Amino acid sequence: MDTIPLSLPILMDGATGTELRRLGMPDGACTEQWVLEHPQALLEVQRRYVDAGSRILLAPTFGANRASLERRGVLGQVREYNRRLVDLTRQAAAEGVLVAGDMAPVGLTLVPFGESSFEELVAVYTEQAAALEEAGVDLFFLETMTDMAQARAAVLACKSVSDKPVWVCFTCDDEGRTPGGTDVLAGLIVMQGMGVSAFGLNCTSPEDTAEQLERLTPYASIPLIAKPSAGLPGACCTPEELAGFVSRYAAAGARIFGGCCGAGPEHLAAVAQAVKGVDLSAFPVVERDPDVIPCASEKEARFITPDVDVGETIECTPDLMEDILEAEEESPQGALKIAILEEDDLDIFAENQYVVKDALCLWSDVPELLEKALRLYQGRAFWDGTGDLEEDFLQEMAGRYGLVLL
Repeated sequence: MDTIPLSLPILMDGATGTELRRLGMPDGACTEQWVLEHPQALLEVQRRYVDAGSRILLAPTFGANRASLERRGVLGQVREYNRRLVDLTRQAAAEGVLVAGDMAPVGLTLVPFGESSFEELVAVYTEQAAALEEAGVDLFFLETMTDMAQARAAVLACKSVSDKPVWVCFTCDDEGRTPGGTDVLAGLIVMQGMGVSAFGLNCTSPEDTAEQLERLTPYASIPLIAKPSAGLPGACCTPEELAGFVSRYAAAGARIFGGCCGAGPEHLAAVAQAVKGVDLSAFPVVERDPDVIPCASEKEARFITPDVDVGETIECTPDLMEDILEAEEESPQGALKIAILEEDDLDIFAENQYVVKDALCLWSDVPELLEKALRLYQGRAFWDGTGDLEEDFLQEMAGRYGLVLL
């Protein structure tokens, strides 16, 4: 199942945490644990969202991954917590309402800035994704993503255990940067290349959501998601104010709507009414230049043409960081090429890839090495067609990691 299972537009739910706190959940509590101890509170919140028009409910599994639960002192309960939380949400879902498995940043930092490897990150997400799949979720919703590695690891995890849709939302500031410094346009380019079914923003102010969705519009070939915050309790925008952004979101390509922090059932009801009043057919189709090819590094969106000049090939030596910086300073085309020639190159590449800012051509004449490098690279690379690799293999890499084939 790689398509969205409901007709567009779709209304998701609103805030869970702020609504639960309104019903008595203490600040700083482990939400997943508190919900299981107070199930009626969650059912009240979610049933009000269904009454407001929501057709997708997020199971409260935001932190139900091994890393987050262990920090709370909950050990060995990933499978059990996800199953029980999904079952609980299913009780609140009326006929025709889907349940999404909610996944979020797990708080692990990759080397050289932290102690975790990318495969450790993937393993944590895979454990939760498998539990959610076993629990019977209808789709996966990756929310409040703060950096590319978390998002990529979660997407790879979900797709390794299920063929259900994967939707991804980043959170950003007024410049379109996540807390980890990634441009959300780069996020769209990478996530779209990896085959997610929808992409957007959550936990972001309504105005910033609108401005950043408008930046994404020219490059989005999948539906966009608008799930903005309404503000902290006591400083929220009104339901009418939030609903006033709906037509602007829709014009920017949003077809999936909802709310985040501070957006309660009243906000969702107003958004639902506004969505009904939008004529989606009135918006012109976005025309795209086929000679402008989106790529991305971990933090930056980059655009190349079919005849891009990659310059001299860079090999993975102990001087890789200096070689990348020098090549990017001298490159007139904004692209560079790194060769992976042997297994040891992968460790060097993994530790230095974060300095890549330009579009990256990854090259190897060994299929296994190229795939490992693509898996490690926290961007969307391209293939310049100079190697002698099988077309079927390259197409597989394009589908799994978003490799751009020139």
